[in-house]
Amino acid sequence: MISLKNPEQIGKMRDAGALLYEVLCRLREAVQPGMSTAALDVYAEQLIRKNHAIPSFLHYEGYPASICASIDDAVVHGIPSEKQILREGQILSIDCGLVLDGWQADSAFTMGIGEISPEAQRLIDVTEQCFFAGARQAIAGKRLGDVGHAVQQAAESNGYGVIRDLTGHGIGREMHEDPPVFNYGTPDRGLRLRKGMTIAIEPMISAGDWHITCDADQWCYRTRDRSLTSHYEHTIAINEGGLPEILTYPDFKWEDK
Repeated sequence: MISLKNPEQIGKMRDAGALLYEVLCRLREAVQPGMSTAALDVYAEQLIRKNHAIPSFLHYEGYPASICASIDDAVVHGIPSEKQILREGQILSIDCGLVLDGWQADSAFTMGIGEISPEAQRLIDVTEQCFFAGARQAIAGKRLGDVGHAVQQAAESNGYGVIRDLTGHGIGREMHEDPPVFNYGTPDRGLRLRKGMTIAIEPMISAGDWHITCDADQWCYRTRDRSLTSHYEHTIAINEGGLPEILTYPDFKWEDK
């Protein structure tokens, strides 16, 4: 069932999104070669809890951490570990969610560890572009197929693959609500977007093939051909008219994009 939020509820999600943005900025600043992904996870939980929020991911369906830390060919759901040490030249995706006053926020980004190859940086940049291409279609009256098609076109026109077996999602009181938000689609098909819908758009883009496999831990997904992959996500709110509000990107202005 689709949950439409009123302005007060969207305001609560805006507060959660602003806090998550700050957490992710602090995590980005902390990343450096030689540190473990477990150390990042500990830091994330500290930042979230000291601001009177709750990590969404921790214990969600048994997940054991507050962030997902996915390196190189890992698409999503990489479990942080003391044994997983960040190395120069890798790319790292950090996905994090939190609950503040009963309302969820979810966001992700990918970054390089130290100096990375031009090819890896281009993948990261295009993945971000895919998000904004999709979000520009997230307008009341348009359909989810318009969003997915825009993401897909932005990726495939640059020679990249769109991961098809994982999706974005609705979000609100729960981290995962209806509807699923696919990163591919057909224009003017699918659910019609309405004012008050809040969704997470999260392109997961591969430098190679889009097929994935799951690790033995039953959490971490990787590209089957072990090609590099990048992930970028924000929580957005559909407005009455015009472009959506990006709840996990405070002070963002569409005219700057």
